[in-house]
Amino acid sequence: MRKLNNEEQNIFELLRGVIDPELMVNIIDLGLVYDIRHKPADEKIEIEITLTSPGCPMGDVIMEDAKQLIENHFRNFKVEILLVWEPAWNKEMLSEAGKKALGSI
Repeated sequence: MRKLNNEEQNIFELLRGVIDPELMVNIIDLGLVYDIRHKPADEKIEIEITLTSPGCPMGDVIMEDAKQLIENHFRNFKVEILLVWEPAWNKEMLSEAGKKALGSI
């Protein structure tokens, strides 16, 4: 992920509140958030996320939870969640906390 500005970093931290309901780990520690763009001039926030697999049954729930969470904090902004598949997610994208939560270290 590119270096985030202060507002984008705040959004990044808020997204720790979005939990994958199957894995019970937040989407930041899972490494699912690829980019965040805060565009105040357009009153728009774009968040690129991926899922652990294309067939993830909880993908819609995760994306909607992320959208609702950010909309609740940025009421005047349009929030767009963009599902991306490149690069493909893998276990190396887990944070240390994510690895511990999943027992992967």
